[in-house]
Amino acid sequence: MFDMFTPTRMQRGVTTRTFNAENPQGRKGAAAQAASRLGVGRKGSPALDLHPGQELVLADVDGPGMIRHIWITCNAITPADPFVYRNLVLKMYWDDAEEPSVVAPLGDFFCCGGAVSSRVESLPIVVAPNSGFNAFVAMPFRTRARIVVASEHPDTVKGFFYQVDATTGDELGEDIGYFHAQWRRSNGDLGRGTDHVVLDTVRGRGVYLGTFFSVTSLERYWWGEGEIKFYVDGDDEWPSLTSTGLEDYVGGSWAFQDGLQKDPEPVPHTYSSHSFGFTRVATKETTRFSNYERAMPPQFDMYRWHMLDPIHFAEDLRVTQQMIGDWDNGLFERNDDLASVAYWYLDRPIGVDGEIGTREERRPR
Repeated sequence: MFDMFTPTRMQRGVTTRTFNAENPQGRKGAAAQAASRLGVGRKGSPALDLHPGQELVLADVDGPGMIRHIWITCNAITPADPFVYRNLVLKMYWDDAEEPSVVAPLGDFFCCGGAVSSRVESLPIVVAPNSGFNAFVAMPFRTRARIVVASEHPDTVKGFFYQVDATTGDELGEDIGYFHAQWRRSNGDLGRGTDHVVLDTVRGRGVYLGTFFSVTSLERYWWGEGEIKFYVDGDDEWPSLTSTGLEDYVGGSWAFQDGLQKDPEPVPHTYSSHSFGFTRVATKETTRFSNYERAMPPQFDMYRWHMLDPIHFAEDLRVTQQMIGDWDNGLFERNDDLASVAYWYLDRPIGVDGEIGTREERRPR
């Protein structure tokens, strides 16, 4: 999850590499050479334009090594479409794998759903103050790391800023795992009583790092009573690990509200911390992409990291999330729009490209 250096142990042979528009190959002594109107080397290439269909290589580096930090920012809206953060897809490839081990929309990977950024102040992911996407997740690789952003946006995203910070020459033991992340969506089409699959069965030895959820409520009343379930090492019908509700899983309680009451109407409160957060409540759309009233189905973002309470698996892991609500007459099955990102480490890189869907299939409600 993290690999912090110790200043008193200066490991020989480790070098630092930075990849950005000022030094796309991360070469030694080759950064900041482009010219601006101020002259050569005076902020001449801070960003790039990302064109429709383009796959921009953010970093391509030989190992052994470790990705230490990723920073990205760009506009959320262009003249043709307001959903840039769902239309750009982040992919990561480890060693010589042909299939990516990380596939997620740009915004969702950084815990921002609905193609809207919100403030996130956690240990591995920080978004501050507005669309400054940061990841401080340790991402080891033994022979090669390749990180790309694929644009499925219908027009050019002007001013795409990025930086990838890595070290090479790191000592990686046999027990060091590979980072994975996968986005999945149940778009109100499962039917009541069917659970959303956060992570389909992965086989091997690993550690589950965390979960991001973006919920669009498609029914009335409270939506967050469903339990997340972890099926570990051969669990079949029943899981070994579960929560007591979605708001409990992300460290909250009592529907995130200032109180359980009818009058006055309760108010949900957002929060963000090192390991969990409830970061966005939205009932009005803000893109101004129409001349009509701006009410929309309510949307909610939340995350949970397992850095301090790791979930280990030795053989396999499957993760699901129920959609259950509550009202005065008790619990009831729901059928909401639920998107998620699962983050985990595995003893080998595997491909996770099958669930991203098309741009239209990722379109926020």
